[in-house]
Amino acid sequence: MITIKHVKKILFVVIGLISFSIGVAGTILPVLPGGPFYLIAAFCFTKSSERLDNWFKSTKAYDKYVVGFRENRGMTLKEKIRINLIADFFIVLSLFLVDILFVQLIIVALGLYKHYYFIKKIKTI
Repeated sequence: MITIKHVKKILFVVIGLISFSIGVAGTILPVLPGGPFYLIAAFCFTKSSERLDNWFKSTKAYDKYVVGFRENRGMTLKEKIRINLIADFFIVLSLFLVDILFVQLIIVALGLYKHYYFIKKIKTI
């Protein structure tokens, strides 16, 4: 019999795997940051399966992106600048490729919010 507990574990595994995949894509592609998705994956794997949690904690991605953030609760200035410059390049590129004014305004608003979030919400270490 499938219980609510089993459904939650399965849901956490699925969300964790999706987040990990997006995190890997974010590590390879400069379009999106991988770190936040690795944090979501770490949370989901901890809640879902001890085996998945142990596996994820043994990866290089966990060491590079999650451990530092968990211990320091922030990012280095160099990481912040690198992520923002790469993201800004693609935001500006998107503005030139999109012809719809409403979409351009949304892109600009999201870009401004990204800067606000990185400056005010993520501690610089």
